[in-house]
Amino acid sequence: IGLYERECSDKYEVCRIIFGSEPKDYEVYDFLMKNWNSLIFSPETDCVSHEYKRINPKRMQRQIKKQTSEKGIGTKAQQALKLQHEQNKKERRTITRQMKEEEKERQFALRTEKRKKKHRGH
Repeated sequence: IGLYERECSDKYEVCRIIFGSEPKDYEVYDFLMKNWNSLIFSPETDCVSHEYKRINPKRMQRQIKKQTSEKGIGTKAQQALKLQHEQNKKERRTITRQMKEEEKERQFALRTEKRKKKHRGH
């Protein structure tokens, strides 16, 4: 599995690619060069810039614990992929709901047509 990350103008996006068996570096690069335009990236999330300053290790541990408890465990890429997964799930739900309603309408039309045929004279 490969993760392509893209940061531009304070926005962060990620794309997940499944390669199969372990690809070589040149194969990954070749794939990137050929298929860059067709990659589907996750929705944009805000990118936070970090200013690195020496912090007391215990304080850093407390801050990390606080951040992971608030946002959940995972990297930015994993969280972005999770967001994309949730959006795809919502789209699938709306499409299946529409298809079910169309099927119900079709079945209703067939029943009413059958009923009308029965009530016609011989």
